[in-house]
Amino acid sequence: MASQVSTAPGMPDGAAGRPAVPPAPTAPPAAHEPLKGGQLVLGTLALSLATFMNVLDTSIANVSIPAIAGDMGVSPAQGTWVITSFAVANAISVPLTGWLTQRFGQVRLFTLSVLLFVLASWLCGLAPSIEMLIAFRVLQGLVAGPMIPLSQTLLLASYPRAMAGTAMAMWSMTVLVAPVAGPLLGGWITDNIAWPWIFYINIPVGLGAAALTWSIYRSRDPGPRRVPLDVVGLVLLVLFVGAMQIMIDKGKELDWFASGEIVMLAVVSVVSFMFFLAWELTERHPIVEIRLFARRNFVAGTLALSVAYGLFFGNVVLLPLWLQQHMGYTATWAGLATAPVGLLAIVLSPWVGKNVGRIDPRRLATVAFLGFALVLWMRSLFNTQADFTTILIPTLLQGAAMAFFFIPLQAIVFSGLAPHQTPSAAGLSNFVRITAGAVGTSLFTTLWEDRAALHHAQLVESIHLGNPTAVATLAQLRASGMSQEQALATVDRLINQQAFTLAVTDLFYLSAVMFFVLIVLIWFTRPVAQGSAGAGGGGAH
Repeated sequence: MASQVSTAPGMPDGAAGRPAVPPAPTAPPAAHEPLKGGQLVLGTLALSLATFMNVLDTSIANVSIPAIAGDMGVSPAQGTWVITSFAVANAISVPLTGWLTQRFGQVRLFTLSVLLFVLASWLCGLAPSIEMLIAFRVLQGLVAGPMIPLSQTLLLASYPRAMAGTAMAMWSMTVLVAPVAGPLLGGWITDNIAWPWIFYINIPVGLGAAALTWSIYRSRDPGPRRVPLDVVGLVLLVLFVGAMQIMIDKGKELDWFASGEIVMLAVVSVVSFMFFLAWELTERHPIVEIRLFARRNFVAGTLALSVAYGLFFGNVVLLPLWLQQHMGYTATWAGLATAPVGLLAIVLSPWVGKNVGRIDPRRLATVAFLGFALVLWMRSLFNTQADFTTILIPTLLQGAAMAFFFIPLQAIVFSGLAPHQTPSAAGLSNFVRITAGAVGTSLFTTLWEDRAALHHAQLVESIHLGNPTAVATLAQLRASGMSQEQALATVDRLINQQAFTLAVTDLFYLSAVMFFVLIVLIWFTRPVAQGSAGAGGGGAH
């Protein structure tokens, strides 16, 4: 099976969470001759379109969250469930890709995944309530799991072995461009048409990709075969991840552990997690190979990758929310402010992929974490007067950090593994990473509101008759024709803007510090043997 890959952010993921990809699988022993001429071009186009659609969908929704939340009558924090539900479902489906591939066949599974993704996209656009939209996003995340790894596998089988690097470079460019296009397209569609169309645009793209794929590749499918499925492990996995995510998403709304529902969800998550660990360690065909965590590079690399991705994705979701809710940005301008995050990544990723086998991946990952820390420190200096250029510069610089992020960390995670362990390691590391991204999103939106409430309370303390500035401001507002109530409401809006801006900069600063701390974790890993870091073709994003 191909290395498991899954999205993230994508970007504004206003950005969006960028998908990370483990080292690209080496070309498998060819059961069929490589494609040639027009069939090769059309096959590459079909696989690229499906991948682009998948990655685009992780980034296109971020700048639309305020509009979706407004239409559905929920808070923007609740609106972020549209992102986290997709991510959690996607994380759960990733470890299943290997079993599904064998059970249905590569081409059948890929084509079915694309068609179901189209159906789920259509249903998302039609959703009449936030509950239905979340349910359809869960479906979309579940069926999206196999698409990206299988697109890699089919693409590699389409090209001669000597052109495997070229094939993966083309594939990488598709996945890199999507996070740039997502927020731009999502913002424009939301402002000029309606947010359901961010999902409807998948329909023609997906149908075209599925039709082309089936017409070209159906004769190359090895076909299905019966393989055992770890049903108990799957149920326990769904229980512990699902309960944990719902607990984090609804914690603030239900006053955390003062709520019996939150306590119950916590108990279900912890108990099912303990049973999951015990079962997977004794199961003959585990859905997740827990024993891989006994390897120092795998556990440290996966932990660093996942925590960093959770920080990264949480910030990537938070930035467009702040811009639209408290800085007066439209969805289009929020997209413009966050989309360029992929530009430097497109330029630098090929160099990193080429040199990750020669330069210690720990050094490259350190560059990434220092870059992220610098970007987030710059954002921690934002205030309510920050102009478009001030906001754009860190976004551009973040692309450079991203180029040094995924490839070296994946090289560390996969170092020293035997070829037969790579699919399990890829599935497990990506499951942890994607789950961390969803948890990071929920925690960051919750912390943002908590910090904003604290800053609001502190700022309001200075609004009293003994403060000459406050008295003069209120008098000036009344002189402009406002009533006392209108003047106070105007002051409260200004305080609210300041409170949420101070809160978001608090989180930017905290994230910068945590990226510095993660550098220490990277250097706990063993050195990667020179020349082996890029085994399998170097990572792509």
